Amino acid sequence: MAKLSVIEQRRAAVEADPVAYEARRKEIADAAVRVFDRLGFQKATISAVAQEMKVDRSTLYYYISSKEELFDEVVRTVVERNLQLVRRIAESKVQPRRKLRDMITSVMSSYGEHYPLFYIYIRENLSHVSDERSEWSQQMREMNRETTEAMIAVIEEGFADGSFRKVGSARVVAYGIFGIIGWTHRWFRPASSEVSAEEIGKTYAEMILSGLESPY
Repeated sequence: MAKLSVIEQRRAAVEADPVAYEARRKEIADAAVRVFDRLGFQKATISAVAQEMKVDRSTLYYYISSKEELFDEVVRTVVERNLQLVRRIAESKVQPRRKLRDMITSVMSSYGEHYPLFYIYIRENLSHVSDERSEWSQQMREMNRETTEAMIAVIEEGFADGSFRKVGSARVVAYGIFGIIGWTHRWFRPASSEVSAEEIGKTYAEMILSGLESPY
């Protein structure tokens, strides 16, 4: 049997306490998100994360292998959560008006809850990642596609039952909605914003539905 390296031995030791291990990884992930936001993903380093936490860089390798692993893991978790949320709304029995309102409000609320992670993710070019991350990139693009398709299905449902005016392609409408929400990265800061992410989502939902809803 091959002898374990010092890092592997110490990693095994910290993993022996799952609760403490996961709590520490959460602290590292939170610090990394702050560094990614401040420096951008490309310029961020494990050393910068260690400085943010005021710890020695070598200790972080007991919990993570690279900044890519860390970024990919935390992003996947929230993107999966958003997809499940949008799917649940799309599959509910309420009217299309309510579904679309809930989707817009929930997605914007999630952006606020996980700030600034989604905005960092928006800035990441998924078509130009390293070969080692190509599988992750494909998974993210597929989840993005499924999230968009769920919203498109709700809009088409509204077109079909007459509750929405057919102002154009359901896909174009959906892309427009995600574009409006995504553009908040230019000005929304939870700590200083006069309104919450949920309030912003509700405002956008009312604005968009006012343009879509049939007067009949």
